[in-house]
Amino acid sequence: MVDQEYDVIVVGAGHAGSEAAAAAANMGAKTLLVTMNLQTIAQMSCNPAMGGIAKGQIVREIDALGGYSGIVSDQTAIQFKMLNKSKGPAMWSPRVQSDRMRFAETWRMLLEGTQNLDFYQDMVSGVVVENGKIKGVKTTLGLEFKAKSVVLTNGTFLNGLIHVGVKQFGGGRAGERASMGITEQLVDLGFDSGRMKTGTPPRVDGRSLDFSKMIEQPGDEVPQKFSFSEATKPLTKQRSCHMSYTSLEVHDLLREGFDRSPMFNGAIESIGPRYCPSIEDKINRFADKDRHQLFVEPEGWSTVEYYINGFSTSLPEEVQFKALRACAGFENVRFFRPGYAIEYDFFAPTQLRHTLETKLIEGLYFAGQINGTTGYEEAGAQGLMAGINAALKTQDREPFTLRRDEAYIGVLIDDLITKGTEEPYRMFTSRAEYRTLLRQDNADQRLTPKGHALGLASAERLHRMEEKYAQSDALIEFFKTTSIPPEDINPILERRSSALASQSDKLYKFYSRPNIVMEDMRSLPVVDELVRKENFDTEVLEQTEIQIKYAGYIQKEKNNADKLTRLEGVKIPEAFDYSLLKSLSFEAREKLTKIKPTSISQASRISGVSPNDISVLLVYMGR
Repeated sequence: MVDQEYDVIVVGAGHAGSEAAAAAANMGAKTLLVTMNLQTIAQMSCNPAMGGIAKGQIVREIDALGGYSGIVSDQTAIQFKMLNKSKGPAMWSPRVQSDRMRFAETWRMLLEGTQNLDFYQDMVSGVVVENGKIKGVKTTLGLEFKAKSVVLTNGTFLNGLIHVGVKQFGGGRAGERASMGITEQLVDLGFDSGRMKTGTPPRVDGRSLDFSKMIEQPGDEVPQKFSFSEATKPLTKQRSCHMSYTSLEVHDLLREGFDRSPMFNGAIESIGPRYCPSIEDKINRFADKDRHQLFVEPEGWSTVEYYINGFSTSLPEEVQFKALRACAGFENVRFFRPGYAIEYDFFAPTQLRHTLETKLIEGLYFAGQINGTTGYEEAGAQGLMAGINAALKTQDREPFTLRRDEAYIGVLIDDLITKGTEEPYRMFTSRAEYRTLLRQDNADQRLTPKGHALGLASAERLHRMEEKYAQSDALIEFFKTTSIPPEDINPILERRSSALASQSDKLYKFYSRPNIVMEDMRSLPVVDELVRKENFDTEVLEQTEIQIKYAGYIQKEKNNADKLTRLEGVKIPEAFDYSLLKSLSFEAREKLTKIKPTSISQASRISGVSPNDISVLLVYMGR
């Protein structure tokens, strides 16, 4: 092992590292995964769940490209929910509650079954660089592994510091040590680093909870799944979550510990995730609210351990305990472990290219929380893209990137490298300007051909995707060409309180009405007969409905995306000297010089670059 040169070395085996290692190895690159503890591969450090608003879209995109997160989520799910179902399909977001232990085990088994992938347990203490190029990594045991490219996915471990009240101790996760040395070396090499924080709630003994005082939160009656492959099946049985609330009494009990809170006494100076604040932060910032939701989430099929989502905290453990006991259903609660906050190093993502390769060191890639993101899904997506590009680089193939109109993954990476982040970045549907195009249902259509071209998605997957959309197109065409007399359609229209028809018209026109659904259409014998004859499955029917109902919106976004693509085509040379353009504002010159956008489109998204600055650039580029 030590005496050979690897194509790709991945450092860290969290969600980013696992996807990176799988992608690189599956693309034929000789890959080494080095991690501090082989027993915690793809560990769910925070809540035992995958997906959620916008995050579910990312998991489906990872799966469509040929990553593993969707498959593992399906195989270890204990509950499935499609969120935002009351809104339009652009907002639908799948989420699963996972079995924490099975999740990590399944990931490890998949990785162990992957060709071209070696494993080694050790802490990486630094990278080997010669003449601005990566040459390998060094470990604390004094070993040196050679590589053509290296992907760093260090998560919360870089100089990690755990806080519980006034107590502090080094660690990257509860019970695991921090990683030292890498930050200092990278800073010496010229990288800018910063500190961020995240937190986690207490884990409790389910046997000590009174669920009769809580509100049950079951999964969907007809659960779906993440993966587009046939390797997984929807759940047939599910475990419920439960919901409780804090109260003014709970808030008062929590406030008693504020003087010993690292968030308020200056011990923590770094910024935590805005949209996943700690309970002390919530009651401080939203003092007008007399209660906050708590989601009581089981950690697996068999374990009695529960995760208290919404009660993330770094208060002293006795304060946590006292306050939680005042919540309904928690009167006799027993802790498995208290909540804690963790501070860790990250590197400003504006130092990266769209491939996630660093601008400073050729062949060195960053993925996951090292780039200032939060969330398993965001990490997995970056890991996949970094692993793909690290492998492509060693194979002398063109780099692989995704535009903002092609994937949430494209939005994520473009946001990071163009805008940077000063707080843990989390994906939301609102961050995507083309979210009607980037739905969870069509991730396979958007990305499976690209995954297949890379060598990640199988020919079988590609064929299945093509068949699905061919069937959907055929059904849409049937609705467009088939007429229906008023006497057949009016009973349905009347039932749905829709204006009655006075003459025959195409099925498409009636189906386009907002209150008419596929169930209504299938009550017509001519439609039901076709669906049965062609054996159209649920995915085909869902796709047909979305394409018909939202045709106008989809076309409008496609037109807008085409404009973006045109600006993407106006490339800016990497070594371009912005000081030559005296008409640019000082701020624009400064920002453009720092970020080095690759296109006019990217330049337009940089904070501080005005439309006037873009006009100056376009004139200079001869447009």
